[in-house]
Amino acid sequence: MNNEKEIRQLNIEEFVRLAELYKNFSDPTRLKILHELSLGELYVQEIADRLGMSQSTISHQLRILRNVRLVRFEKEGKSVRYALDDGHVRDILRIGVEHVNHSK
Repeated sequence: MNNEKEIRQLNIEEFVRLAELYKNFSDPTRLKILHELSLGELYVQEIADRLGMSQSTISHQLRILRNVRLVRFEKEGKSVRYALDDGHVRDILRIGVEHVNHSK
């Protein structure tokens, strides 16, 4: 695999967790949210405005993303600001985009 790290054999629990992670990338709304957050931290209403969706729809999707540690949040009074959980999430998005564009 050239200079890339070899992927070691995974146990069943790791396969299950990996499948759960990837499942969360299969929803277009969640992908749009992750893309917006890859550009910087945003409040829920800002995400809703950018995507033309209701705040409750965005909040529901953010809860799902938060539960699988793809996003993190910080409360500021009654407002909540979201960001990608870490750089790995941005890398997964970037690699996915590169892959779909490569196969054109």
